Amino acid sequence: YLGRRFDVVLDWELLDDAQAYIEDSMSGTAATAAAVGAVVLALLLVAGPALAAVRLGHLLARHRSRATRGVLVAGTVWITCAALGLQVSGVPVASDRAADALRAQARRAVDTLRDEAAFAKEARADAFGATPPEQLVPDLRGKDVVFAFIESYGRAAVEDPLVAPGVIRTLDTHTEALARAGYHARSGWLTSATFGGSSWLGHSTALSGLWIDNQQRYRTVTGGDRLTLTKAFQKTGAWDTVGVMPGVQKGWPEAKWYGLDKVYDAFDLGYRGPKFSWSTMPDQYALEAFERLEHGRARDRPLMSEVILTSSHQPWAPLPELVGWDELGDGSVFDAVRKDGRKSADVIADTAASRREYGRSIQYSVTSLLQWLERYGTDDTVLVFLGDHQPIARVSGHRASRDVPVSIVAKDPAVLEKIADWNWTEGLRPSEDAPVWRMDAFRDRFLRAYGSVPHPTGG
Repeated sequence: YLGRRFDVVLDWELLDDAQAYIEDSMSGTAATAAAVGAVVLALLLVAGPALAAVRLGHLLARHRSRATRGVLVAGTVWITCAALGLQVSGVPVASDRAADALRAQARRAVDTLRDEAAFAKEARADAFGATPPEQLVPDLRGKDVVFAFIESYGRAAVEDPLVAPGVIRTLDTHTEALARAGYHARSGWLTSATFGGSSWLGHSTALSGLWIDNQQRYRTVTGGDRLTLTKAFQKTGAWDTVGVMPGVQKGWPEAKWYGLDKVYDAFDLGYRGPKFSWSTMPDQYALEAFERLEHGRARDRPLMSEVILTSSHQPWAPLPELVGWDELGDGSVFDAVRKDGRKSADVIADTAASRREYGRSIQYSVTSLLQWLERYGTDDTVLVFLGDHQPIARVSGHRASRDVPVSIVAKDPAVLEKIADWNWTEGLRPSEDAPVWRMDAFRDRFLRAYGSVPHPTGG
């Protein structure tokens, strides 16, 4: 469904997230039915072949001579068909695909276990691990820096024929509006470590400088002391650091690893309106709450923030609509919006509808973020925003890349001059031939661009 392979060792713990997603997207009844169905299917996969083997054994025992001849004939036919590659309507008459799949999973399991130790050593080798605080991001001192991730904001959003026109129009409109307000932007591409879901793998890859493409790597790196991009700001002592995480609904110990002094989760932002499928609140409200609680407050030193925007999370129905910023209140204004929205069950299995609503969700999230910047940004605001991964294969395609857009926006010309040699595209929309980097390259490039001096720690 997501469009990526299943890891038999690492992906089991995502089953509870899958159930929660079904409950949020469809209903609690559907989630319970899916869970019961999964258990019954698992039991049948074990019991069915066992019962069939017993029944077949009894049958063969009663007809021993004929069974022996039948097995010899069937075996000969099978081997011949397999050797010749005979097919009927494109389907092999004799296939060892199941055995091949089993062998591949076994090899993958072994590789996964071997990878753990190698990755732990790699994580300890940090080009900036021993950099003194005064030598971290000195060229951004005094700036309010915001790192914003937009859920599922992938390359498909600006290149898919059905989705792109509306998203491109949104990006170009805001490029012009920001320019009138004195802001300018540069944009490129990053290749995400994940696809279709598991957003935390994209977040941690971008901010840690490590390729975190599975749950084991995520557990390993978050259990260590790797310097994240956000922690670099905290380490300097020159910034207050906060996280706005409307998708977090339970304990989140990773806040310490990310270097966040304060985290606002789904229950800390004062929202009293309805959920929109998986998303606990509209992005516009989350940004207004961020302004009220942190960004708009008088403070003695600048602010570094990590903001996760969730309104563009699948299944993209119902979707919030923009309201007047002064009308947001406690979010109750969205009750009517949600009531009038599409039902997720009507979209989740419809490819064309999913693509259309996905495009609308990206337009909403991007517009919310950039209207917030136009409304509340200052001469010292620096906004870095990017996608965490491409949307599911139903929307982006089964052969889609893992690329996501990334943009840096600022008023101070010196901020963008520091990245002039990156050759990124002017504006909020990266060109098709703009540079493409692996997402794990972003941390070190960003730190170096803004004056950080490498002091490595060993592996």
